[in-house]
Amino acid sequence: MDKVKKRNAQRRTLDPNSGIIRYLGIRRYTRDVRDLGLVLPDPSFVINMLPPGASVDNIATAVCTRYVHTSTNKSKCTIHAARWTPDGRRLLTGAATGEFTLWNGLTFNFESIMQAHDGPIRAMRWSHNDVWLLSGDDTGTVKYWQSNMNNLKMVQAHREPIMDIAFSPNDSRFATASDDSTIKIWGFADSNEERTLTGHGWDVKCLDWHPTKGLLASGSKDNLVKLWDPKTGAVLSTLHGHHSTVTGITWNRNGHWLATSSRDQMVRVFDVRTLKEMASFRGSKEISCVAWHPVHEALFSSGGADGSLMFWDVHAPTALGGVEKAHDTNIATMDWHPLGHVLATGSNDHATRFWGRNRPGEGLVQRIPSRFQGMDDGYFGDGMAAAATAAAAAAPVAAARRSAAGAAGAGTGAITVTPSSTILPPPGP
Repeated sequence: MDKVKKRNAQRRTLDPNSGIIRYLGIRRYTRDVRDLGLVLPDPSFVINMLPPGASVDNIATAVCTRYVHTSTNKSKCTIHAARWTPDGRRLLTGAATGEFTLWNGLTFNFESIMQAHDGPIRAMRWSHNDVWLLSGDDTGTVKYWQSNMNNLKMVQAHREPIMDIAFSPNDSRFATASDDSTIKIWGFADSNEERTLTGHGWDVKCLDWHPTKGLLASGSKDNLVKLWDPKTGAVLSTLHGHHSTVTGITWNRNGHWLATSSRDQMVRVFDVRTLKEMASFRGSKEISCVAWHPVHEALFSSGGADGSLMFWDVHAPTALGGVEKAHDTNIATMDWHPLGHVLATGSNDHATRFWGRNRPGEGLVQRIPSRFQGMDDGYFGDGMAAAATAAAAAAPVAAARRSAAGAAGAGTGAITVTPSSTILPPPGP
């Protein structure tokens, strides 16, 4: 009976085009948020939901805790990397079998699969001009891909697994981080190794290039975060604070904030203008990955080793929302849709899951009951009436903190955030 229900269930679709068209129609005469219309905690107000970019002052509208869909390959294996295509029409995942899988970005169904690498795919990164994709695997190989998934070149970059890849701002170079404790700078056009950065005492687990400057940031199993000059290979600064392996690192699009995640259960945000920690956030267990929202500057998400998914505001005293047991095991990767209305996560439980924004009247805290785990039809929350109050309360607090902090003072003082009772799962399935 369950198989019949699953086969006949209508596939959920998250199509942002209606909200985008509506926003394009009203933005000409829209002065500020007062003219965008009210969104009350009632499902009938779903037609008033606009893209995240239309509500830049209220980041609570971009929290994606609504379970939408689970996508799994026929061959069960860990999903180590996931990246949306630049146009947002598809999600590309890299698996432990070395396969690329393409999933539709609207209906989340399977589109295509191909054997891309001989070993597990550990890292993928699109160039800034949206033309090239680089992927790295456990054998230390880097491959060049066009947007049509045509492989043009292969480079043996390291002897150990490649854990992360980053492009320079002008795409003329890229950097690779490996378990051999080194970072290498490569010329993109000729694939020549230009420089090897040595300084970490153990495996380099994550890497990111500054969005506008010649500045590299890396995290390692030696618990350290290092800032590098890619031209000279010198270590510019070492950021201390984590007490275990640094598992994720990413620059904010403003170029000032650097978010790092670690197995010490902490996510820390550093301001590179002062080289000081400006905020810290404690998760429920080891934090395995972190990702900034593409539209809202202060919003980011984190995934835990226990499968929990959390959403944080840099300036807020508590977490905005979360999903306990978003996956059965460790969340290995996550990536935001370019519009910011969908979050995709990949895990060691062999599943790729898609998370959407909550409907009016639903809670910012969600939970997937065990009877829905692994199924394609989703559980859409408890419809908690307090959600609108929580979302409305979070935005003014964050906005007040942002205005009080100011651009210059944002990096002074540390804010320590711990999960409060508001992010615990609702009792019972």
